[in-house]
Amino acid sequence: MEQSEGIITRLTKLTDTSLIVHWFTAEDGLIKTVAKGARRPKSPFAGRLDLFFDAQLQWARSRGELHTLREVTPGRLRAAIRGNYPSTLLAAYFCRLLEHAVERDHPEPELHDLLRRALDHVDEAGASQRALDHFEKELARLLGLSSPRQAAETVLREALGGLPPQRETFLATFAPGRSFPFPDGDSRRS
Repeated sequence: MEQSEGIITRLTKLTDTSLIVHWFTAEDGLIKTVAKGARRPKSPFAGRLDLFFDAQLQWARSRGELHTLREVTPGRLRAAIRGNYPSTLLAAYFCRLLEHAVERDHPEPELHDLLRRALDHVDEAGASQRALDHFEKELARLLGLSSPRQAAETVLREALGGLPPQRETFLATFAPGRSFPFPDGDSRRS
């Protein structure tokens, strides 16, 4: 049995009752686990698996890339991110960008810390162009790609063969003066 501290970066339906949970862990890097029965109402995983959660997880390693999730103890839930569409887009972009930048099952503790800090910031302060720029700059620096002559976005785009589409969606949604509905029916401007 393996134990890790991880951040949920993606959830994918596997069957009517099970999920694939994508994690970015401090100890093992990017991993994918199957949460068997997680979609059942009385599942031991009920309320413990959602995007951007920090959690302690126990999992059984398999020979392939899909491991079995045994137990989850949530830490920071980051509910404010999921309650705000631009924040959700920005957080999803951070997660997908890291998935493009690192190999599976390879520990990257500095990148895990960068993601944790970025998600905490977006959860507390909301989405911003400044947060996007800072994340890209720090990621380029940690990957050894930063250049004084080029923007981090350009360097990352060239090195990774493109950037995830969530970036453009975020920028279009976050355009100054654009309004978007909140769950309480209120409309707020960025």
